[in-house]
Amino acid sequence: MNTHDPLVHAYETGIGIAPSGAAAAVEAGNHLAATLPVWTLAAGSLTAVTAAANRLRAVRGLPAAPIKLDPARVSTAFASDHVLRLAGEPVRAFGDLSGFFPTFDGWIRTHANYPHHRAALLSALGLPADASTDLAVTHLAMNRASDLEDRAAEHGAIVVRVRTEEEWAQSEQGRAAAGGPLVAMDRRTDIGGDRVGLGTDPARPLHGLRVLDLTRVIAGPVATRALALLGADVLRIDPPKLPEIPLQFADTCQGKRSALLDLITDLDRFHELLAEADVLVTGYRPGALEFAGIDPSVRPGLIHARVSAWGESGPWGQRRGFDSIVQAAAGIAVLEGAEVAPGTLPAQALDHATGYLLAAGVLDALALRTVDGSGRDVRAALARTASWLLAAPDRTPRHPAATPAAAELTITGGGATTARPAFAEYPEYPWPAPKYGSSPLEWAVALR
Repeated sequence: MNTHDPLVHAYETGIGIAPSGAAAAVEAGNHLAATLPVWTLAAGSLTAVTAAANRLRAVRGLPAAPIKLDPARVSTAFASDHVLRLAGEPVRAFGDLSGFFPTFDGWIRTHANYPHHRAALLSALGLPADASTDLAVTHLAMNRASDLEDRAAEHGAIVVRVRTEEEWAQSEQGRAAAGGPLVAMDRRTDIGGDRVGLGTDPARPLHGLRVLDLTRVIAGPVATRALALLGADVLRIDPPKLPEIPLQFADTCQGKRSALLDLITDLDRFHELLAEADVLVTGYRPGALEFAGIDPSVRPGLIHARVSAWGESGPWGQRRGFDSIVQAAAGIAVLEGAEVAPGTLPAQALDHATGYLLAAGVLDALALRTVDGSGRDVRAALARTASWLLAAPDRTPRHPAATPAAAELTITGGGATTARPAFAEYPEYPWPAPKYGSSPLEWAVALR
């Protein structure tokens, strides 16, 4: 039987101690200026990581680290896609069929960056895979927003109707998303400790820890990147037949190793890696792990961290989603724009904040496992983070326009220019994003 740990409440209180309001946005150089208190969310999620790392240090007898918040570093890291350069050139974050589109009775937001998501969207519209963007946009305009949303879900495409915050709050999924803690943590009955002796360097409290990373896009990779920054050996696994988008890999895979493995044909090899891991981080929809045949029980005491778009309850629990999609469905797009012209937050803050909150949950689960040896499940969701942001005080409807992120707070390596770590005490990541799929399917640190 799972039981809830009391530490889950620390994130609600910890995130609230960060500076808030218009003054804080000015302090941050207006990079995160918005109607909603994005700076508070950003600074609070980072504070949660540092506080959790100190709790882990404490149970291991290591001195605490001071909590440092450099507003420019924080805001630049959260807006990392704005400063990202590949081979010196800026990148285009969204594809031709990703964005806001008018419909017969309102607006929708789509996400079709991956080729298979684009194909699913065209299929939902009854169009062939080689249909032009103009033809697809014309079809979108002739349909009702709610019909497009439902039809897309049936085809595995990603479309939401742009809602007001009141509409979202009154919906069944909106109510489900607002329930529960920012970071949920369940203690399991299986017992197991760390697989290797961990280092004693306070700056690298996770040295020797093994993390399997099965996440993509932003939130999950941000979580595992934070663990790598703290010293963990993070091995990211991707399927060989579904390549990652290069810009996203370069922006969030610093400090990790990258390997390719087909879970359908090489599940035994994955289980061998998992049996010797300490942490598993996944970004699959609920039930997808079981469908793939992955069995976390091969590693008693495993910390299994999961991130999703909509959470694991409510009518949308099985649906796909991304930061931009959650913003549109939850009413944020209307708040940051208008019903007749929806807008966006100045950064994909739901993704980044949720990733850091998930990392904080992993750190606390590790600290608790040090005490009782128990495995734990840790969960975070973009929609739950959005609900926190919508409920937070200190809105600034009349705010200045968000200014560009600080280009000087970047580092170039591996053919990419990326934002420096958000944490002021870490000047750089251990190394840039490696070549995709370049690492062997083995752990860097041998078992003792």
